Amino acid sequence: MSSRERILSRIRQAQGRGREGGPSQAEREALQTYIRAHPRAPLPPLAGDLAECFIARAQSVQSSTDRVGGESEVPAAVARYLEAHALPGAGCVWPALAYLDWRGAGLTLAARGAHGEDMVGVTGVFAAIAETGTLMVCSGPDTPSTVSLLPETHIAIVPVAAIVPHMEDAWDRARAAFGQLPRAVNFISGPSRTGDIEQRMVMGAHGPYRVHIILVGG
Repeated sequence: MSSRERILSRIRQAQGRGREGGPSQAEREALQTYIRAHPRAPLPPLAGDLAECFIARAQSVQSSTDRVGGESEVPAAVARYLEAHALPGAGCVWPALAYLDWRGAGLTLAARGAHGEDMVGVTGVFAAIAETGTLMVCSGPDTPSTVSLLPETHIAIVPVAAIVPHMEDAWDRARAAFGQLPRAVNFISGPSRTGDIEQRMVMGAHGPYRVHIILVGG
């Protein structure tokens, strides 16, 4: 048992919630019953094409966007963006995306979590939310969270099929895919920013200065 699991186990026992090792099947079923018994509040309708709606909202929160027809075009699209902004062609990429031909596009992307010196991080997404232009990124051995959080430039590869209308739809998809949610679920709406100092907007305060989204598919 890891340190994290031991801590959570002690919390569960202090709450009188029983055994070590996580929720029991009965607890899981009770949670599903609770969710089913509490229907969603009304959600705003989204007019038009879902991908176009997502692009418009993403741009409104200062993400830049591009679109390619297929996955094989992604490395060249990443290289074009980096060259156009005079950014280095080196950094890190999710291990889950290591199979793409990065080297053939002139890029040197290590398939690993990010280090402090990485200037560019390339990830996929679990889902993309059209209502808000938000990326939903779930952690895992092949999808380390640091790749979207540490580098100054975050490039996200978004299959059009991963776009959902609302955040509630994204959570539904996650419950169906994972059963038990991953250790970290991050929602990214444009570059990191803060207005805490004299109410002046400063980009890159807690993460990337730039978020560039490449949509894949029609």
